Amino acid sequence: MKLSRPARRASLVVHVVSSATWLGLTLGLLALGVTAATDGSAVTVEASVRAMKLFADLLLLPVGFLTLLSGLLLSLGTAWGLARHRWVLTKFWLTLATLTATVFALRPGVDDAVTAVAAGGTLPDAGEVLFGPIVSLSAYLFMTALSILKPWGPTRRGRRPRSAGRGRATPRPATGSVRAE
Repeated sequence: MKLSRPARRASLVVHVVSSATWLGLTLGLLALGVTAATDGSAVTVEASVRAMKLFADLLLLPVGFLTLLSGLLLSLGTAWGLARHRWVLTKFWLTLATLTATVFALRPGVDDAVTAVAAGGTLPDAGEVLFGPIVSLSAYLFMTALSILKPWGPTRRGRRPRSAGRGRATPRPATGSVRAE
């Protein structure tokens, strides 16, 4: 399947915007987590963890899945391919890992913090509100660098000789546009 030029451009815009939104939401979560972990005011701590819960429950997963789906569409619908370049494959696996960590680690940690603070207690562990955003933000920054630098070479599948008669397009790494072989 090859995307038409307008579809590829629209998919690229959706992917970049959703990726930047995911990164920004995580930066916001980190700021709220730092506030909750360092502020002595019970009201501020509660407001911070409740805001984190809103971000995590309503925004983070839909934006993460949109990023994953738009990235898959781009990789499968363009000459870059999902398994032809190491940087694309690395971004795919890191995206899956961060989505999984969001579901099974970040959200439960924020939920535990909200439950504890809402019951009138203190923040049980600052790591519950800091560790997830720090790890996620690091992964997203690394994936952003991969998107810009496109390091490493092709995978074994990407190095396979292609038959001359197919005339498949190959990406130009500097611009991301395609040219015929």
